[in-house]
Amino acid sequence: MTAILQEWGELALRWAHVIAAIMWIGDSFLFMWLDSKLRTAHPARTGELIGELWMAHGGGFYEVVKRKSLESIPAELHTFKWESYATWITGFLLLVLVYWAGGRAMLLDAASPTAHVTAIGLSAATLFGTTALYHLLCRTPLVRRPEAMGVVGLLAVAGGGWALLQVLTPRAAFLQVGATLGTIMASNVLLTIIPAQREMMAATREGRPVDTRPGAKAKLRSTHNHYLTLPVLLTMLSNHFPSLYGGPHAFAVLALICVLGVGVKFAMNQRRATPLWVWGGTLAALGGAIALTVPASGAADDPALLQHRKVAFSEVRTVIAARCVSCHAEAPSFQGFAAPPQGVVLETAGQIQAQAQRILVRTVQTKTMPLGNLTAMTDAERQLLGAWIVQGADIDARAEPTP
Repeated sequence: MTAILQEWGELALRWAHVIAAIMWIGDSFLFMWLDSKLRTAHPARTGELIGELWMAHGGGFYEVVKRKSLESIPAELHTFKWESYATWITGFLLLVLVYWAGGRAMLLDAASPTAHVTAIGLSAATLFGTTALYHLLCRTPLVRRPEAMGVVGLLAVAGGGWALLQVLTPRAAFLQVGATLGTIMASNVLLTIIPAQREMMAATREGRPVDTRPGAKAKLRSTHNHYLTLPVLLTMLSNHFPSLYGGPHAFAVLALICVLGVGVKFAMNQRRATPLWVWGGTLAALGGAIALTVPASGAADDPALLQHRKVAFSEVRTVIAARCVSCHAEAPSFQGFAAPPQGVVLETAGQIQAQAQRILVRTVQTKTMPLGNLTAMTDAERQLLGAWIVQGADIDARAEPTP
């Protein structure tokens, strides 16, 4: 009963998190697009104008005018903040529920000497400490040089990712980086963008000249948020793709997918005006990430697997039963699982054979399963599974007779 309720709680939070994120990222995409399409306002318009544009949608026409200031605040002025707040709150609750309270295996490998509470402390410190460092960095002259700021940010992602990978499981480290970037984004809204809007509205109500400097700072932070959206989404999706985080160069893959996300977003904004070097850098990042996730030797030509003795299916079944079936069963016995993860069941010979290639990737090539190696699968057992799969994943296979 407890596992079912926990699963429903996670579902509700994930659903709310995704909906809020869609709204927040959609706002970011829309307003950056609006700013890029603004044209000189019609001469008949009055006030401090930045530009205007027209749009057709939903059976009507929209007229959009952007102003530096207003003579008075209208009765209904729309602002955008709860999308970001809701995204961060639901994301933080998911982090607490799934990773902090979800058991040691969600954060740490079974062989790690680090205590679970220490890992939680590291996660929290990374989340809020990195955000504080970002805001301090934004108070330096570096913030006025976007390219240099981007390089520093990339080095921080790579270095921070490498450090986290020394302690946390790779899956948790990737998600932690994404959660930290998301916290930076939400803090920009809370601490810079909304206060700037409030200051501008207060000056308008009081009849004072509007100081546009807070607005310019808010626009810069909004731009930072905009270019972080795709890297954050990529890191959040990464836990479904163990090849991204399961290799020896996971920190470099993490940095490259951030470059990829920023490059794709820049190209989406600029379209045909995107410089060739941006296209080249984005494609190079994609190619580099793919290259780093390809195993040094494929299963079909891995000497350790090719030279392994003939493996009987009975041996494979013994390993699967001892290390995997506690979770991957129709009715999992492992605490906290009401259903088999990803719907993968490994109780029968046919089920094991059908999942052979998935077993190869997760247990042999990336070693991302069992989760946190909670059931203590040995390297010899991983080799045994890999050899059986390379030998044809034959469920009728028998061991060679001893000479």
